[in-house]
Amino acid sequence: MGRWEPNSRGRLAKAAVELFAAQGFDQTTGAQIAARAGMHERSFFRLFPDKREVFFHAVETAQREAVEAIAGAPAGVAPLDAVAAALEQRCAIIQRHPGAALIRHSLVAANAELRERDLSKHAELAAGMAEALRERGAPEPVATLVADTAVAVFRIAFDRWIGDPEHQDLPRLFRDGLSELASILAPRTRG
Repeated sequence: MGRWEPNSRGRLAKAAVELFAAQGFDQTTGAQIAARAGMHERSFFRLFPDKREVFFHAVETAQREAVEAIAGAPAGVAPLDAVAAALEQRCAIIQRHPGAALIRHSLVAANAELRERDLSKHAELAAGMAEALRERGAPEPVATLVADTAVAVFRIAFDRWIGDPEHQDLPRLFRDGLSELASILAPRTRG
């Protein structure tokens, strides 16, 4: 592959996950990732500041897609429904690639640095979705509360799914999580 082929960032991210799975996160270098993707090492560092960032390329893509989905939701859609639809799309994508999700989960679980960065990236996802809601007219604290809560439900659904991805439906687990939360909160709102 030449360095001018399309989707350089995606190719590097794919190569990185393959190498991380084969030889471990700490043992993999930026030069190895670039070589695996058919690129020069300097191209790697031009596109990503370090190997942590290439590992989280999918989360950045998820944030961009979620923000676009929220922005493109029909007028009048409630903030929670707009965020839920965006995260359901992400759930469906993850479910189509269970092997990659399992590898990513295993790597994050085994590395404290990646666990910390994972939390940070999911906080950025929530912040991006909250901003998209504010741009649609959702007031504060509604935008932040909805986005942060939906990301928490998403993470719980993912944890449930990762235990048995072949027999569970991740989008359904996410929707069920939102329903569980609504049923927990419903008695408080009536009293």
